[in-house]
Amino acid sequence: MTQPPQAAGPRRAPTMADVAQRAGVSHQTVSRVLSSHPNVRDSTRAEVQRAIEELGYRRNSSARALVTRRTLTLGVVACNPTLFGPASTLFGLEEAARDEGYMVSAVTLRRYTAKALEDAIDHLSDWGVEGIVVIVPHRAAVAALAELRLPFPVVTVEGGHAFPIPGVSVDQELGARLVTGHLLSGGHRTVWHVAGPPDWLEAEARVAGWRATLEEAGAEVPPPLVGDWTPLSGYRAGQELAGRVSARMSRHGNPHVSAVFVANDQMALGVMRAFREAGLSVPGQVAIAGFDDIPEAEFFAPPLTTVRQDFAAVGQASIRLLVSRVGAGPDSSDERVVIEPRLIVRSSSTPS
Repeated sequence: MTQPPQAAGPRRAPTMADVAQRAGVSHQTVSRVLSSHPNVRDSTRAEVQRAIEELGYRRNSSARALVTRRTLTLGVVACNPTLFGPASTLFGLEEAARDEGYMVSAVTLRRYTAKALEDAIDHLSDWGVEGIVVIVPHRAAVAALAELRLPFPVVTVEGGHAFPIPGVSVDQELGARLVTGHLLSGGHRTVWHVAGPPDWLEAEARVAGWRATLEEAGAEVPPPLVGDWTPLSGYRAGQELAGRVSARMSRHGNPHVSAVFVANDQMALGVMRAFREAGLSVPGQVAIAGFDDIPEAEFFAPPLTTVRQDFAAVGQASIRLLVSRVGAGPDSSDERVVIEPRLIVRSSSTPS
């Protein structure tokens, strides 16, 4: 009776010795090629590379780390990665790290607390990261980070400049100035503001830029409404603002609403729906502008004027800053990189 063929077992991964045998060189020569050692003839290097490709050899990262004391891994700590800004920043960081030859190990947090931040950093330290980027939009989180004694370099993203930690940020205040000035240039007596959560540094900076621009123009500064970055909070703010559009002055003596700067595009979407339900035309009766330039912003009805942040540039600058400090250690200088945003004007703020 013929026996059925035996199932093949799992294929053994090729080793450095296999590469050496295929290329007809020593194990040490293969190691020199993998480490880009200069004392290898070009013809030999080419033979080894050919053998690597033919066999599909992949170098063992754990073994490499034991020899070189390098893991070529960077850590990232991020909070609220479902929001457009943090998610885009995280993507930009991962892409930039790959370009520099590093892998990324990320820890995401629902809330920033000193304990959660410390636990995340301990976790990344156990994984052997060579440095970390912390996306810290909260003032309390930056303060907690500044108190930690860390065994590797740290770079912050949107961490402000109140603490001596290297960091990269978009000039949020400039972005708010650009969009507020744009709305004032349309002939509006003032600009109302739907702000982000008060514990976010980006929200603080956008309020500061909005307020300073109004004050410099001699315009009245209305009380800002506060949201939480979600369309629902924008919708509720829009309902409140809609009642002030027709009246010349509110019962509290505030100017009527003819222009609104919303601290992010998702809240602006909610504001626009509230206005539409109230029968108000945008920009005919009220001009609206947002912040972030999410991919959907140009498809709003009408397309949304907004402020574009270059998250790819943020990622590249953050990784370059961190990599430059990997060899220097955790006590290197507190260099900061500030990236300018760009105003994108669409029809929500200017009549067709």
